[in-house]
Amino acid sequence: MEPFTRVTGIAAPMDRVNVDTDQIIPKQFLKRIERTGYGEFCFFDWRYLPTGKPNPDFELNAPQYQGAQILIAGRNFGSGSSREHAPWALQEYGFRTIIAPSFADIFNNNCLQNGILTVVLPEEAVKTLMRRAKDTEGGYTVTVDLERCLVEDDQGFSMTFDVDAFKRHRLLNGLDDIGMTLQHEPDITAFEQRRPAWIQAGR
Repeated sequence: MEPFTRVTGIAAPMDRVNVDTDQIIPKQFLKRIERTGYGEFCFFDWRYLPTGKPNPDFELNAPQYQGAQILIAGRNFGSGSSREHAPWALQEYGFRTIIAPSFADIFNNNCLQNGILTVVLPEEAVKTLMRRAKDTEGGYTVTVDLERCLVEDDQGFSMTFDVDAFKRHRLLNGLDDIGMTLQHEPDITAFEQRRPAWIQAGR
């Protein structure tokens, strides 16, 4: 998993509440067995017209948000089913972090498992970031610093955020569940070597 320390990039606003995982990655694209290839289908039903052409009314299709690494969203982002495909799609689309007033719990955990930082800020602060993202011509740049637990821009916005110490450690060091386990590899090896030979032979 790629470590997350600090990201400075274009922020895209999604001024919608209760965006659920079926909107992030619609069910018809869940037939793949790989963890890759979902980015092109992210927000598919909003992103494209029935003709297959990009929907000019969908906010993320605007030119100033192309290449965005930061998504500014409404409350309860990621609600609905527990599909892990949602953070896979968001990550492959290009987002490294999502800022919102609140997140659905399972989605929040799935983001952690995949190296996406979810930042909870007060609703008024999120509205400020949304407004600036909409009003700034040429793209609105935001910095999200996990080492300092700080969100800031070049227009005077600066606010710290709370993050669980364990979650912060995992993201800073790029550790998924397997990575966390491998930190104890010497202890695991020592345990295996202490097991009776007949158990080891039966592995």
